[in-house]
Amino acid sequence: MGACCCKNQPETGGDDDIIIDRREIEFISGTVTEDGLKSTALSSLTDKYVLDTLAVIRTLVDNDQDPPPSMLKLHSIADKEAGWLVVVRSMVQVIPLTDPLGPAVITLLLDDCPLPSKETVVHLCKFFDLSEESAAESWKNPQLHRNICVVLGCIAERLAGPASIALLTNTTLEYLIAHLNEDNHPCVILFALIALEKFAQTSENKTSVSKRLSHGPTNPLRTLEAWMVHSDYVHRQVGFCAQWCLDNLFICDGRCYSYENVETQHLNAMLNSNDVSEYLKISPDGLQARCDASSFESVRCTFQVDEGVWYY
Repeated sequence: MGACCCKNQPETGGDDDIIIDRREIEFISGTVTEDGLKSTALSSLTDKYVLDTLAVIRTLVDNDQDPPPSMLKLHSIADKEAGWLVVVRSMVQVIPLTDPLGPAVITLLLDDCPLPSKETVVHLCKFFDLSEESAAESWKNPQLHRNICVVLGCIAERLAGPASIALLTNTTLEYLIAHLNEDNHPCVILFALIALEKFAQTSENKTSVSKRLSHGPTNPLRTLEAWMVHSDYVHRQVGFCAQWCLDNLFICDGRCYSYENVETQHLNAMLNSNDVSEYLKISPDGLQARCDASSFESVRCTFQVDEGVWYY
């Protein structure tokens, strides 16, 4: 999961190490080179490395494959706190909404980078101007806000505990809640909801989110839950996550658990909720599973499969 804090000096290695040119990292130390390179030069290089990583990541099929050079360069840049901010800013701004591997690349890069300090994360939130007002304008640039929500979720997952509590300020909470409006882009809604789930791994945050969701005429998750049967599959993912949250995290008074309203008499087999790893989400009928954690999760079926193909 990375080191506990960013290093002050880059490490030197053997001849096979990927070395970032001194001019490329000059911005991190707050200076400018004699030939006038400014922070915009590093930003452009970082944007290129992020897009290169996004392009090549789909070709990596074995766990023992070496990371692509572009990813190693991003790790070198993110080795310092200022460089970490540059990498995150780049991912948020250049990873397209249409690439299905975009969120996975953000998660992968953040997971392998050193953990930022709490002060750096707070600075990042200020840089992105997280507010209810900016969330209301997300329809103008859904790519940006989808990526911000992915980043917030990843950070919340890695910085569980006091650091996660400090990150979930009222401003950040209102920003994420505002994205749960059904008129927003479904991808933005989905990753805002996942970010709230990850913040709720800390009990104090879970209480804060629950209180905020129950404040108001209607709980937005109750509205989004109806998307479980939507014809569009992104909407359906939102509905799945909303229903799971209502059943497992943000319990509503007077609402029955979903499994109490599901007919299972016609089912001969389902996913076994008693033989499942911790972070896998199982649907009330036991026929669907979803994982939003960066770790590998698995579940067994209640019936042995002897022929055909079992997809996962």
